Amino acid sequence: MRILYIDCDSLRPDHLGCYGYHRDTSPNIDRLASSGRRFTNYYASDAPCLPSRTALFTSRFGIHTGVINHGGINASMRPRGPNREFNTQMDEYRTWMTVLREAGLHTALISVFPQHHGAIQVLDGFDEWHHTDVFRSDQVYPHAKEWLEDNASDEDWYLHVNFWDPHTPYDTPLEYGNPFEDEPAPEWPDEETIQEQYESYGPHSAQDVHGWGEDAPFERTPDEIASREDFEQWIDGYDTGIRYMDDHIGRLLDLLESEGVLEDTLVIVSADHGENQGELNVYGDHHTADDRSCRVPLIISGPGVKHGVDDDFHYQVDLAPTITEFVDGDIPGGWDGQSFANSLTDGVEAGRDYLVVSQGAWSCQRGVRWDDWLLIRTYHDGLKEFAPIELYDLAADPHETTNLAQEKPDVARKGLSLLDQWVSNRLLEAATGEAGGNPDAPRTLTDPMLEVIREGGPHHAKVEEHVESYAERLRTTGREEHAAELEAHPGYVEQSIDSYFRSE
Repeated sequence: MRILYIDCDSLRPDHLGCYGYHRDTSPNIDRLASSGRRFTNYYASDAPCLPSRTALFTSRFGIHTGVINHGGINASMRPRGPNREFNTQMDEYRTWMTVLREAGLHTALISVFPQHHGAIQVLDGFDEWHHTDVFRSDQVYPHAKEWLEDNASDEDWYLHVNFWDPHTPYDTPLEYGNPFEDEPAPEWPDEETIQEQYESYGPHSAQDVHGWGEDAPFERTPDEIASREDFEQWIDGYDTGIRYMDDHIGRLLDLLESEGVLEDTLVIVSADHGENQGELNVYGDHHTADDRSCRVPLIISGPGVKHGVDDDFHYQVDLAPTITEFVDGDIPGGWDGQSFANSLTDGVEAGRDYLVVSQGAWSCQRGVRWDDWLLIRTYHDGLKEFAPIELYDLAADPHETTNLAQEKPDVARKGLSLLDQWVSNRLLEAATGEAGGNPDAPRTLTDPMLEVIREGGPHHAKVEEHVESYAERLRTTGREEHAAELEAHPGYVEQSIDSYFRSE
C-alpha cells in the first residue's frame, strides 16, 4: 500500500469547492473528492497545532497525553511511567507511525512542524524526517517532489507532506496575483457585524487582527478589519493561500500519475485545525473550541475506498485505527481512536454519538458537538469577550452569532451533562488503564485544563504578559470600558452556571 497524507495547516472545510464554497480555491482537492470519500463532521479533538498533531499521531486525547497547550507543562507528553519499556515502540501506547512500520510501510515526514513546536512525539515511528525550515508551498514542494521521484514506484510507503499557506500571515508571492479579485467574498460577516466586532476586543479581533494591535506584516492583509472592504482583502489573502497550496497539491498528484502509481495510492487530505474568519470575533486564527477552529476537512481517495459522503461524527484520533485496519495492521489497546474503516470501504455508519473538543493554547475551553448543537464552556477567556456557557444552533447559525444558552437552558444543560460525562469517563480510563488512559503516568488524574489555568492561562494569552499593555491599547483606541473589564477579571471566567442561566 502507498499512502500520501497531505496535511494542510489552518484549512477550514467550507472554503473548499467540494464542501460547497463558491470560489474555485481547490480544483485538485476537489478532483480527489470527486472519486473518493468526503467526511463532513470530522473534528480535531484538541486544537490547535501541537495538541492536534499529537492527538493524530498518538491516537489519544489531550486529556490523556496532557498535550493541550503550546507552552508550559501541557505542551509535552506525560511520561509513560515506571512501566516504560526499553523503547516506546513496544507497548500499547505506541504511535500510529510505529504501527504502520510494523505493518511493513516505510514512513517519511516532510515538515517544519516538529522543530517549530518542539514536538518530538510526532517523529516517533518515522523512518525519515525532512525538515523544510520554511512554510510556503513553493519551498516545501521540492522536498516532496524529490522524495516521490526517488520512491513513488516502490511498494508500501507512507509520505506525510505538511503545507502551511492558509496559515496567517498570508504571504503567497505577490507575483501570483489575486485569483479572486473579481469574485464576491462570502456574504458574512456583514457591515453591521464588523462594526460591532470592531468595538469589542481580543487578540485577532477585528480591530486587533494581527494579534494585540500590530500592523500587517505583509501586503495581502489590512492592518484591521473596519469594513467589508477590509474583510474582502483579508479573505482574498486566505483563499489565495488555499489556491496556491492546491496548485502544489496538483503537482504532487501529477507526479504520482507520471510515475504510474496514482490509482494505486491512497491519498488523504486533511488539516490540523480549522480557522475562524470572524466567528466569535477571531480572524485568521484558531483560538476556540468551536466548529470553525476544530472541524477539519477529510478527503480519502484511492483503491478500496467507497465513493460518497460520510456525515457521521468522527474525531481526528479515529483516523489512525481506521488506516491501520485498512492496511491490515494491529490496533494497539492504548489508543482512544475508534476505527471507521467500514465507512471507508463499505459506506457503513461508524460514527460517534457526540464529540468533545478542547482548546488550551489561546483560551481554555471545551466544546460539545451533538445533533445540530454546539455548546462551548469557557474556563479562561484568553482575554476575549466570552460567556461561561455559549450554545449555538449550527444548522440555523453556522457562524455562531447568537448565544442561545439562556434562551434554551434545557438544551445547554444537556450539553453540560454530556461534557461532564465525557470528562469523567476519560479520567476513569486514566485511573484504570482503559483506552488511551495510562494509570502509571505522572499527574494522570489531573485534568490538564486545570493545569493550564494554574500556570496563568493559555500560552498565547497569559495574563501577566498581556493585560497591562493590552489594556493600554484599548484605552488609546477608545475602548476604555473594555480595558476596565479586562483588568477587573483578567482571564478566568466565573463558573456559577446556575446564576448565569438565571441572569438576563
